[in-house]
Amino acid sequence: MGKTMWRAVVAGGAAFVFAGVAAVPAGAAEGGVSFSRVTVNGGKPIVIGVNEEVEVRAAFRMTTKLKFDFGPTVLPYRGKLSSGDRLYSAVITSDCKVVDKAKGICDFDEWLYIDPRHVDFGNEDAGTWKTAAQVYLPGNAQDIDDVSLPLQVKRATRVTVNASPEPVAAGKTLTVTGRVTRANWNTHTYQGYAGRTVSLQFKAAGASSYTTVKKVTSSGTGALRTTVKATKPGTWRWTYYGNSTSGAKSSTGDYVAVR
Repeated sequence: MGKTMWRAVVAGGAAFVFAGVAAVPAGAAEGGVSFSRVTVNGGKPIVIGVNEEVEVRAAFRMTTKLKFDFGPTVLPYRGKLSSGDRLYSAVITSDCKVVDKAKGICDFDEWLYIDPRHVDFGNEDAGTWKTAAQVYLPGNAQDIDDVSLPLQVKRATRVTVNASPEPVAAGKTLTVTGRVTRANWNTHTYQGYAGRTVSLQFKAAGASSYTTVKKVTSSGTGALRTTVKATKPGTWRWTYYGNSTSGAKSSTGDYVAVR
């Protein structure tokens, strides 16, 4: 995480510890390996809270006739390809699933872990990352490529809701409150997220989906509050659709009977 490369667990259960992110050694045989069909987290943003390590699934194809010592892996990076920041705490790579032995084509599954509690992980890590694919070759050499796959890493959000009074008389005013908070990776707490546009949504009793009733801007503490006229029984919730550094989230639903 940050400028430090963490422990990587590779195929076969072997473990290797990296002290830092190093450039390709002099004389290393960069080249001779290609990566394709790379997917990370199913193309969805990687949303991370404040305490729980996140498991990210990845898959890729590697083509090479070269022998390799350990790896291969795909991982998020920023800055220079060979010496920039890396974003992972551990990586587990499956054994080669042979596609074409004669051509040296293998498919791999990968489990990449990101721990927000690590000392090098902070709010500045939210945003767009690139994806590197690498494999270590004999003689301390490596092949590392940018696979042209942007990754969005986002701070998790939480949203609460409360609708009152419950029950409410038909035609009377219903007050819906709540709060939107966002993960602070520096303090490992959720803090009020001010100035956010949050949608108040309603699902009538018997309906299968929510519809947006109105939009409200959160206060300086992330508080949400509005009033609506009660016309029919159903469930109310708040939905925040996220942004480039913050994940989307809906509150649980609060059912209100109308009498």
